Amino acid sequence: MYLDIQVLLFLLWGFICCKIGWHSVMRMSVDLRDLFLYEAFLYYNPLLLVTTMVWLWGINLWVFSQSNVNYVKIFDLDQNHLTHREIWKCATWMTIIVQTSMTAYLYLYSHGEVSLAASQPVLLYFAVMMILIFPFDIFYFSSRYYLLRTLWRIVLPLQAITFSDFFLADILTSMAKVFSDLERSICRMVHRQVATIAWFEADSVCGSHSIAIPLVLVLPYLFRFFQCLRQYRDSGERSTLLNALKYSTAVPVIFLSALKYHVLPDSWNTFYRPLWLLSSVLNSLYSFYWDVTRDWDLSGFTRIFKFNKSHLYSHLLHGRTWVYFWVIGSNLILRCTWTYKLSAHLRHNYLTVFAIAALEIFRRFQWICFRVENEWNKMNSRSSIQRSMNDSTNEEVKLLASSDHNV
Repeated sequence: MYLDIQVLLFLLWGFICCKIGWHSVMRMSVDLRDLFLYEAFLYYNPLLLVTTMVWLWGINLWVFSQSNVNYVKIFDLDQNHLTHREIWKCATWMTIIVQTSMTAYLYLYSHGEVSLAASQPVLLYFAVMMILIFPFDIFYFSSRYYLLRTLWRIVLPLQAITFSDFFLADILTSMAKVFSDLERSICRMVHRQVATIAWFEADSVCGSHSIAIPLVLVLPYLFRFFQCLRQYRDSGERSTLLNALKYSTAVPVIFLSALKYHVLPDSWNTFYRPLWLLSSVLNSLYSFYWDVTRDWDLSGFTRIFKFNKSHLYSHLLHGRTWVYFWVIGSNLILRCTWTYKLSAHLRHNYLTVFAIAALEIFRRFQWICFRVENEWNKMNSRSSIQRSMNDSTNEEVKLLASSDHNV
């Protein structure tokens, strides 16, 4: 009963915020409305996407718990780790706070309180940063420390790479657009351009032609690239080099797209655009192949037609082949559309880009289910092999002891 009331209040608050925001936008002139919505979207869509990822991560944890996948062991979590219920609680508060701030921003600006409106995204970003780095044992301190420590290990891979390290780094590649928009937002806050249209000039320091955009977009892929090189140094496995090559294919997609604003139109159409298209196709297909055959271990799509491996989800979804058709098909499509988001010269339609970024987060949510399951199966296989070796050793010891006794 108490939970039902909480859900009802949450939905009611969301409805009130949407209603106030809609009326606030309708108060603006048509010419100003699109420009202002573009700016408002820039400040709040990164946090909305992060919130969506948190909601979906809670669903992932729920699926793992229902499937008996020991994610605590996989990620080497302590006893104070967040359960799916606590993750959903965090996501609920994130949704409320972000939505409230965005509503206040729209309302204050539409009613002429420009300075107060400009303070809303600034206060929100500051509050998020303070909560994340707050040094005292509140607000899930151990989980925040675990996240920050893992992020630090991603930025500086000076130690052996753990599953948590490259798992989070893979998720960050799906959120490259989030980091790019965060950089644009902070740039405008620093240059006092919030709640103005001064930044609309594309060639300005915070404009859409800035070289900082591709530099930020490429960072998650470089982090993952250097992780693969570190893994090769530690293990000597050639597959890690092939994985590094996969992440390197994102670099030309990003920088060739950015070149459109820095070369002549003829050069773009005749030389750079074909190169960009070729690199986009290569990156999409290579990434799709790696997802299916390596990350998910669906080699040859055998699990679509026959469940001959002891996979937990295969058992749960036995007979539901449409699930695997959906996962593989949607992964291929969304891998291709993801290129749209990485390409700066295609980002003029913010609603389309937001939708594609949200779909990429959904693709990553699907990827997580099968990637963690695959890792759990590998851990179980290694444990079984180790137990078999120990049993064989014990048998040999017993035989030797028996022989000595007989002698």
